[in-house]
Amino acid sequence: MAQNRLLDDVARLVTDAAGMAQGVRREVEGVVKAQFERLIRDMDVVSRDEFEAVREMAILARDENERLAARIAALEARLAGKPAEDPAATI
Repeated sequence: MAQNRLLDDVARLVTDAAGMAQGVRREVEGVVKAQFERLIRDMDVVSRDEFEAVREMAILARDENERLAARIAALEARLAGKPAEDPAATI
């Protein structure tokens, strides 16, 4: 009977230790997550959505720049009295 009580006490201690370990783990995860979020916020890192929006704007601007460069080349060729070159060749 004393052995059963000892086993019950050991089982209770192990169960309590496991529960306490879970609580400590959750607490540590919360602290690490909060610190990481603060670090990222302080670094002024852009979100993926913001990055993709600026990337798309850059692609559109580059395309517009290429169209305008071809148009300028054609206009300069007309002003010089020569036939316009292939706009794709000047890019």
